[in-house]
This record gives sequence, structure tokens and C-alpha cells, in this order.
Amino acid sequence: MTATVKVTLVKSVIGTKQSHRDTVLGLGLKKIGQVRELEDTPAVRGMINKVAYLVRVVA
Repeated sequence: MTATVKVTLVKSVIGTKQSHRDTVLGLGLKKIGQVRELEDTPAVRGMINKVAYLVRVVA
């Protein structure tokens, strides 16, 4: 069984850099309050770190 993390979009992407908007979309998040359960990989962790001010993570 692989480890997963739950990622929730808690802040709007309006007014953020385009690359940060693209990263949020890459995580599969479109609406505030939306939750995705993702595999805990270095790539996903890097994406989360890039937009940490927009998302909340639960291990």
C-alpha cells in the first residue's frame, strides 16, 4: 500500500503567478474546498511546497 496525502485548496488562485495556477491545476484542484487524495511522491511534495500558501495538507 502506498502512502497518500490529502490536499485541500483553501485560497483562491486569483492574483497568483501563472505557474502557481498551473501547479494547482496539476494537483487536480479547481475549486476552493476541493479535496484530492494523491500519492505521496517527491514530485507531488514539490508541487505542494510551491503552492503551500494556497493549500492545506493532511498526511
